Amino acid sequence: MIDSTIFKDKKVAFYTLGCKLNFSETSTFGQILAEAGFRTAKAGEFADLCIVNTCSVTDVADKKCRQAIHKMIKQHPSAKIVVTGCYAQLQPNEVAQIEGVDLVLGAEQKKDFSTYLDQLESNNSVEVFTSPLKEIKTFVPSCSKGDRTRYFLKVQDGCDYFCTYCTIPYARGFSRNGSIDSIVNQAKLVAEEGGKEIVLTGVNTGDFGKSTNESFIDLIRRLDDVSGIDRFRISSIEPNLLTDEIIDFVAQSKRFMPHFHIPLQSGSDEVLKLMHRRYDTALFTHKVERIKEVMPHAFIGVAVIVGTRGETDEYFKRASNYIKELAVSQLHVFSYSERAGTLALKIDHIVSPEKKKERSHLLLEYSEEKRKGFYQQFIGQTMPVLFEHSKSQEIMGGFTPNYIRVEVPYDSNLNNKIYPVQLIEFNDDQSAIRGEIIY
Repeated sequence: MIDSTIFKDKKVAFYTLGCKLNFSETSTFGQILAEAGFRTAKAGEFADLCIVNTCSVTDVADKKCRQAIHKMIKQHPSAKIVVTGCYAQLQPNEVAQIEGVDLVLGAEQKKDFSTYLDQLESNNSVEVFTSPLKEIKTFVPSCSKGDRTRYFLKVQDGCDYFCTYCTIPYARGFSRNGSIDSIVNQAKLVAEEGGKEIVLTGVNTGDFGKSTNESFIDLIRRLDDVSGIDRFRISSIEPNLLTDEIIDFVAQSKRFMPHFHIPLQSGSDEVLKLMHRRYDTALFTHKVERIKEVMPHAFIGVAVIVGTRGETDEYFKRASNYIKELAVSQLHVFSYSERAGTLALKIDHIVSPEKKKERSHLLLEYSEEKRKGFYQQFIGQTMPVLFEHSKSQEIMGGFTPNYIRVEVPYDSNLNNKIYPVQLIEFNDDQSAIRGEIIY
């Protein structure tokens, strides 16, 4: 426990980079600090403590982390600076060399977050606490509510896959999870707070159950019975772990939305082998077809990486042709970034930055065509929309069950409420559908 006599009435500032899992974990840090007497620093206030939760999925992410650390040091010159997250785990000495950093915490040390903070006041030099991969074993539960309405509930952490391009297993350790009972209890707490939508997050979400001898399908069955929560979404799930049983369950579920995010990474079987992915395009096609068979209205988002080592012009041509014909709703396109220590560095054929940009641009064009085409199918229909908190005083936005973004004139009374909305037309930039609430 944090010594409240040391930290009572002090101010804390947070800076979180990367995935929703990081935001969820930052929320847990915030709860621990609030219980100890901290309050979040307001705009313009100098914080006594700064927590920077970092990402390291690309070299660009590393650069953004360094910039964020320097920014917090400059904005809060007297604050104690704590850096944690994936960049801190993978490059602890590099982080510690940044002047102004006081404490560096690795993946396993997050569970003892409060213990390390008690030491901050007496430390005169930077302290670094990390563990090697084999010692990263603890699952730290977390659940966060962002600026919007939905909550992000961490159900799993770590990954055993070790894809050739990825450092995440080294940053977060092997696959592990909390128990079904503990996660259901967290969902019930969200319901008590008035939350209506929960997104299940993890590094390899579908791998849930490995450390507790349970299964992902059993988890979602239990969550489906949590009263008070209207909507659950599965943030991302590997295609080889997205079983037909899971798809069929979502199709008849009371609370799980017809919305899937599935990492494809490449539409070339040759490149998938180089990546050490655990499926091929035939399996991926089956998953998409199965979803569309039982849920024709489902939204399917797909993650794709362009420009990996070994992605020749011919391989990319096959991949882009496959993706163009794939019956999905949107693409999330990333350019490959070389990461030290990964097996990808042993693969021949390096794609130039110019070609990466060209390939990314082409797939983003496909993505917009797919998203607009998907939205267009539902214009004229009436669908339930869960409205989210809006910073705009003109537009109120929300999502249908199948993840179509809908906009109506601003009304603060709509926040966290579900109303039937007739979908009328695209907005000016075609990023959403204008709707009319049916009262």
